[in-house]
Amino acid sequence: MANEKILIVDDEPNILELLKFNLENNGFKVIKALNGEQALELIKLEKPDLILLDVMLPGIDGYELCKILRRKTDTSEIPIILITAKNEEIDRILGLEIGADDYITKPFSVRELVARVKAVLRRVEKKDKGENTIRISDICIEVDKFEVTVDGRKIDLTPKEFELLKLFAQNPGRVFSRDYLLERIWGYDYLGDTRTVDVHIRHLRQKLGDEQDEPKYIETIRGIGYKFKEK
Repeated sequence: MANEKILIVDDEPNILELLKFNLENNGFKVIKALNGEQALELIKLEKPDLILLDVMLPGIDGYELCKILRRKTDTSEIPIILITAKNEEIDRILGLEIGADDYITKPFSVRELVARVKAVLRRVEKKDKGENTIRISDICIEVDKFEVTVDGRKIDLTPKEFELLKLFAQNPGRVFSRDYLLERIWGYDYLGDTRTVDVHIRHLRQKLGDEQDEPKYIETIRGIGYKFKEK
């Protein structure tokens, strides 16, 4: 992890300079935008590796900008960390539902924010390098062969169960909302509801030998969705 390019989008110049200074001291390249429109132009030109995005922006706010980026093929995989003064649970849920990778509230510790940036980039790097074979805990996923083993024992998964497990394993520690999983795995045109996700997660847990009350792999995040436990 070196020389990754970070785009900071915030309408407060002092916040921009504070984050720029600290990120550059940690070896990152930094570009800045004061609003959503400017950010969209910079993303086209600079192709950042990660975006730190303030929610309360003039014009296109952070939530809307996040939605725009997730809808576009060339920006859908760029990691996004939302920054906001809002600390209500509903705001955190909304951020996760529209596809943010992480969420931090103001006032925040700069050291914590830098640590989160590094953690998200590590997840992306691991995902890129481990595309054909994904190993996490005692699970091995052979993507090209569509095979999964748990502690050496082969298990049979349906296509949707396989895609769910692959997404979780590629992003350990990331919380996925039910709505996001429904859109990502089943597609935007799917007419079902989020109970479909719960049913597939239950079946996947059973095949992995996972316990809902004391999960080894897939953890339920109450009121939001699920995540794969970090090891």
